[in-house]
Amino acid sequence: MSKDKNPQNNQPQRGKPQGPPDQNKKPKKPGFNFYWIYGLLALLFIGLQFMRWGGDAVEISQQRFEIEMLNSGDIEKLVVINRELVEVFIKEESLYKDEYSDIEEPGFAQKEVTGPHYTFKIGSVESFETLVRESQKDLDAHERVPVFYDQRRDWGSDVLSWLIPIGLLIAFWIFIMRRMARASGGGQIFNIGKSKAQLFDKNTHVTIDFKDVAGLEEAKVEVLEIVEFLKNPKKFTDLGGSIPKGALLVGPPGTGKTLLAKAVAGEAQVPFFSLSGSDFVEMFVGVGASRVRDLFKQAKEKAPCIIFIDEIDAIGRARGKNPMTGANDERENTLNQLLSEMDGFGTNSGVIILAATNRADILDRALLRAGRFDRQIHVEMPDLKERKEIFKVHLKPLKLADNVSIDFMAKQTPGFSGADIANVCNEAALIGARRNKKAVDKQDFLDAVDRIIGGLEKRNKIISPQEKKAIAYHESGHAAVGWKLEHAHPLVKVTIVPRGKALGAAWYLPEERQLSTYKQMFDEITAALGGRAAEEIIFGNVSTGALNDLEKVTKQAYAMIVYFGLNPRIGNISYYDSSGQSEYTFTKPYSEKTAQTIDEEVSTLIESAYKRAKEILLKDKDKLITLAEKLLEKEVIFKEDMEEIFGKQPFDKDEEDKKDDKESKASKKNTGKKTDKKPKATLQETPSRSLQDISKTIKQESPEKPGKENIKK
Repeated sequence: MSKDKNPQNNQPQRGKPQGPPDQNKKPKKPGFNFYWIYGLLALLFIGLQFMRWGGDAVEISQQRFEIEMLNSGDIEKLVVINRELVEVFIKEESLYKDEYSDIEEPGFAQKEVTGPHYTFKIGSVESFETLVRESQKDLDAHERVPVFYDQRRDWGSDVLSWLIPIGLLIAFWIFIMRRMARASGGGQIFNIGKSKAQLFDKNTHVTIDFKDVAGLEEAKVEVLEIVEFLKNPKKFTDLGGSIPKGALLVGPPGTGKTLLAKAVAGEAQVPFFSLSGSDFVEMFVGVGASRVRDLFKQAKEKAPCIIFIDEIDAIGRARGKNPMTGANDERENTLNQLLSEMDGFGTNSGVIILAATNRADILDRALLRAGRFDRQIHVEMPDLKERKEIFKVHLKPLKLADNVSIDFMAKQTPGFSGADIANVCNEAALIGARRNKKAVDKQDFLDAVDRIIGGLEKRNKIISPQEKKAIAYHESGHAAVGWKLEHAHPLVKVTIVPRGKALGAAWYLPEERQLSTYKQMFDEITAALGGRAAEEIIFGNVSTGALNDLEKVTKQAYAMIVYFGLNPRIGNISYYDSSGQSEYTFTKPYSEKTAQTIDEEVSTLIESAYKRAKEILLKDKDKLITLAEKLLEKEVIFKEDMEEIFGKQPFDKDEEDKKDDKESKASKKNTGKKTDKKPKATLQETPSRSLQDISKTIKQESPEKPGKENIKK
């Protein structure tokens, strides 16, 4: 048996006798149900159908009527009904003859059978009249059988023919409405306009708190301030401060925005309403606005409280941007009601709005203004330190081997979000279980990273020897050119094992930098073109395998010239639109002449990088061939193999990292000692959205994510 979760319910209540529950509680009498009347009426109707009432007319054939009855003199009258049915009435003194013994006896509540006694159908009235006239032409007029004509309508059938279809439509409508109301959380159709928010209060405790949220230190500080204001408002009101009306969590997918809101629900000791932006969307007009009103009505009744709207861009998209919608757009009506409730004539004291989105650029400006969302909390991709903390959280339930290092795994996953790291840990555990291991080791984590970035390994894929050779030289070209360039990303490994859609890949470990120079970006473009350059040098021909490389290079060169102002001919001009308004326009922000110049400069930049890559490979052509042959033999080569063939890099960044680690360890030992040295100036005050945000707009590979140069079909 389940126990009551609320401890107050288990304590004895004053003023009430305590004893066995069966003695204190009176047995409930069964309530009257209106459906019993429906059941009795149905039984009565069925009984009437089976009850023998008697007095019904006997249906006979026209032949029997002609032979036995027409000339017998026993017929009192004939009634022709609707020109198709004839009713025969027998004289009372003739009812006791043996010929008419099939007439039914008088039924319930009947003293005698009054008729009609027999009925039969006729083909046409004219032929029936001729038959009666010919059979009675020798009789006197007073002895002839009188014939009457009557038009009757079966009102019951007519009414049922109308009522049954209408009743079926009404029943079907009620059934559909009840199903829709039940799906919307209400038992009746009128509940479809009610809010679908899930309420978390002291009786429904959330198990997640801020201890489960690793990283996000700056975001947690701002959110904790809201929670602290709800717990201890006097601390802030004494200085004249007021609680923020709303906070918007903005960041890429998987960075922990919803998890942060769950932690707020677990920490805040106030009612917490949670729902998604799509919960306001419905096929019926006016339902979204009605649900917004009902949500804020419930929130005001339970104030102080918090409302969390996940994926608010579902209803918060900027108004008037889609010309295809009509004047009465349901989404805009819902947004208008939300704006009015958040900061209108009414007061929402004690109601705080939390919302999350990864597309803040498309939200309506009126929604983002102060007074509605006073704060925008940016939840960015975790850095090295934050990735370590995230790994510590997700590695707790795993059985780890001794060779697993959290510092190593954090360095191997630059650009990974919190959701990606959780997926890495889970995938590593699955790989270890698949290999029948008792603990998850370092190799399992590396394979998990490869699986998430590149896809599933396909060693059984059929590749011809010529194609395999071309892939090997292509990947060797990437590795060789990148090895010779100072600002190219450090190489991790090169493989020709098909994985996902790629037939081969060169894996790099990108630097985590907030700013990029022209030399760094030009080196990256040169390294990306090393694969095609190697194909042309070795085979004298190029293939379609560089599709991914060319796409990436074209977008990066275009961004350098159009967005970052890194071209002397175009000058220090940027055509980047941070407001996102250019998505809804069909015109370019520059002239046709400028567009032609941009195309020329993009082509010149890419061709110069391609020429540079060919020059690097031609100098070490023999080493390129040695590397490709070794790659064909082993299928996977690592940094150690590159050092064996090309020698150590003069600008080895790993050595610099080791020196930095030693210096940091030495500084930790010397902590607590006084120093007169002033801290050096840093670039932390420089806005860091230039490269990362714009790279999302041009849909370019993130410079922080572990890269790979793909060979695709």
